[in-house]
Amino acid sequence: MEINERWGERPGWDEYFLNIAKAVSLRATCLRRKYGAVITKDNIIVSTGYNGAPRGMRDCLEEGQCTRKKLGVPHGQRYELCHSVHAEANAIIRASMSQLTGATIYVAGADCDTGECDSEPCMMCKRMVLNAGIARVAYADGNSGFTVVNPLDWLEGRV
Repeated sequence: MEINERWGERPGWDEYFLNIAKAVSLRATCLRRKYGAVITKDNIIVSTGYNGAPRGMRDCLEEGQCTRKKLGVPHGQRYELCHSVHAEANAIIRASMSQLTGATIYVAGADCDTGECDSEPCMMCKRMVLNAGIARVAYADGNSGFTVVNPLDWLEGRV
């Protein structure tokens, strides 16, 4: 990290875009977790997304309840009951294939009860990232840091 005498530490690109993803997450309409995603190519933002209900559907904030929370479904399970489109999916569908190929996606989120959380994409979003041709994924690790992965590494060990 560079030091600027007037302003202090200057963040690197990954930290910079993860902070933007955190800001994007503030638009999320989920009552359990708020996620934001930013897709960049050549350090230029090409798309953003947050988790929320599909266009035209009332979201959990408007309804005042989360179906999965009401049913006691643990985090990471029974996504088919969720009314939200994930942040990664929203960012991907708003970009063109040429913008996605070779791009980086940044994902950051927070649990509404406990704060920052591990923001590794779920298996459904991993498949979308791979299919979109995104070359690099950086996600918040839940401990004020982040992890960077090559999505092709997710294919290792598949039976």
